[in-house]
Amino acid sequence: MKTVAVILLAFMSTSFTDLEQINIGDKAPKTDLKMESVDGKKASLADLKKENGLCVIFSCNTCPYVIGWEDRYNELEEACSKNNIGFVLVNSNEAKRDGADSMKEMMAHAKEKGYGNFAYVVDENHVIADAFGATKTPDVFLFNGKMELTYKGAIDDNMKQKDSVEQPYLKNAINQMVAGEKVEPASTKAIGCSIKRVS
Repeated sequence: MKTVAVILLAFMSTSFTDLEQINIGDKAPKTDLKMESVDGKKASLADLKKENGLCVIFSCNTCPYVIGWEDRYNELEEACSKNNIGFVLVNSNEAKRDGADSMKEMMAHAKEKGYGNFAYVVDENHVIADAFGATKTPDVFLFNGKMELTYKGAIDDNMKQKDSVEQPYLKNAINQMVAGEKVEPASTKAIGCSIKRVS
């Protein structure tokens, strides 16, 4: 039984954590894949991109890290909108699609949290997450107008208290990117729940 457990753990590790993540400067993959949103429409990353780029956040309904950070989602969307950048939440939790991360639950969550101005889409079979190498919720990827990755990682440095944030990584990255400045830091560590994949 121990041998089986070790094999299973090794398989899970490979499936969930050893994905190759896209690097700063890389083009966004799978941009033409249509995904269903909570508003009943289908859209691809290419559809959601605006002139100055696109912010993609892998998210879900119940992860405590998402719940801690999502009070910033609307503010981040506003910052993106002001700078002509698209904004989308991507739910890749395929293993929970019949439960907490079903479309029905996504719609209810979006309504409860006031996700009125941006798409919240289903990434069926975690195709987008796999292509990005995303492993966490939340996991942030910010692209410029050419859909080149300029920032990836965490939203900021304080999940628990918005008013105590000292390093608003994503907001800074948005401002720096639009100003044509070098994004610093361009990469931070995403902290959150693992994306619930299926084999």
